[in-house]
Amino acid sequence: MKILLIEDDKNLCEMLCFQLEKEHHTVEICMDGRDGLDLVLQDAYDLILLDRMLPTMNGLLVLQKARSKGISTPVIMITALGELYDRVEGLDCGADDYLVKPFAYEELSARIRSIGRRNHVYDDNNRFSYADITYDSRLRELTGPKGGIQLSGREGRLLEIFLQNPSMILQRLVLLSRVWGADAPVEESNLDTYIHFVRKRLQQVGSHATIETVRGIGYRIK
Repeated sequence: MKILLIEDDKNLCEMLCFQLEKEHHTVEICMDGRDGLDLVLQDAYDLILLDRMLPTMNGLLVLQKARSKGISTPVIMITALGELYDRVEGLDCGADDYLVKPFAYEELSARIRSIGRRNHVYDDNNRFSYADITYDSRLRELTGPKGGIQLSGREGRLLEIFLQNPSMILQRLVLLSRVWGADAPVEESNLDTYIHFVRKRLQQVGSHATIETVRGIGYRIK
């Protein structure tokens, strides 16, 4: 998963980043509320870990503004405010889960897996399934009716995003942000190249699934 961590505690950021990357997540860190909101609105992440007390803009306001703009990315709030009222307020503002500091990393990891299953992102083995294919994100292995093949990092990441959003039309800018990064200096033609690669990989494993072009908008798997 591509995770955005919005947290102003540097030590906690370093610890969480280390642990999350060990579990093969990609992590981007932001330590400021307003900057965090700008990143959230790019809709380039699979999950957001959001502190409640942040410089320039508190986490609840970041969450409210994001939800009002139609951002549906799952959010886990991580905060020292653990009273019942605080938890209810966070969930009512649009959080998918609420974790009180201090917490054991194992609990956060379990909650991330739970949200992944709830949103059909992955199972406990980081396998994604759709139609007649299965993709293992740890091994970067795509399996279909004619066998298996290993994908490159970018091919795998692109396919993973489609499998997380089956039949949904994904805009070109969203795909560019999620695969290459929100601020990466990448040309749009690179996306077309990797779409071609993924289509070829699907054919190689004998799948009936394909990446369809939706003219003027983007692509979807069907």
